[in-house]
Amino acid sequence: MAYVPGVALLLALVAGCSAGSGADDPDADSKPGSPTVTAAPPGKYRTLPESCRAVPVAMLKDLLPGATGLSEEQQEKVYGGTATVTYDTDRKVGCRWKSDAPDASRNLSIDFERVVSYDPSVSDDDRAREVYATKEEAASLPTSAGVTPSEKPSGSASAPAAGTPSASASGASSASPSADPSGSTAGVDPDEDLRPRLLDELGDAAFLDDELTRAGSTAQHRTVSVVFRTSNVIVTVQYTEQPARVTAVPDSRELQEKAQALARKLAETLID
Repeated sequence: MAYVPGVALLLALVAGCSAGSGADDPDADSKPGSPTVTAAPPGKYRTLPESCRAVPVAMLKDLLPGATGLSEEQQEKVYGGTATVTYDTDRKVGCRWKSDAPDASRNLSIDFERVVSYDPSVSDDDRAREVYATKEEAASLPTSAGVTPSEKPSGSASAPAAGTPSASASGASSASPSADPSGSTAGVDPDEDLRPRLLDELGDAAFLDDELTRAGSTAQHRTVSVVFRTSNVIVTVQYTEQPARVTAVPDSRELQEKAQALARKLAETLID
């Protein structure tokens, strides 16, 4: 029988254990220099405000002038709004209001969407940027000073982009927010640009869309939409006026100013 010195036998056993330890080592399959995947940070907002209480009553009275002549009980009902049906109030909430007056009716809606990324390599904010960019692209905003909203696709040269207000199944056509069908302006300062456009100093990114439409023989109605993103939340404000008279044209400046004021108030609510 061959004699193996004690030291040599100990070294052989240690070497064998080292060689066989790879099966139990969780890093054994890792390749040298392979990157470590770090989960992207979550968004700033984890909850959403109560939408039907997000607008101060004083603003609602200004936005819905037709309700001022109603009884106190009726006013409370109008200003209370109607919550949007949603199945996850942590992800999406909204509210709608409407008032009728002899001269015109007005509709207001707000929607909050909290964007969550289910990809650990993509942050909630980055995913929200993608969702916001899709909404901005769908609005087909003018790209230069020489392009007016009336040049947005309206079914003549090409079909409207899906999801835009002008893409109406009833065949409603869009028009410049500063002009009526006869070509005259509706109380608009010629030096003020009221076209759909990007907005500054509202959230992380924002845009305004303005659509004047007519369906069949009904009066024209104008819808001003303001959409903005703050971190991983996207807020949409839609403010519509439809005059009682077929020949009346809703004023762009008034609707735009009020919609923007409300959007900025909602942005402050999110910051708080």
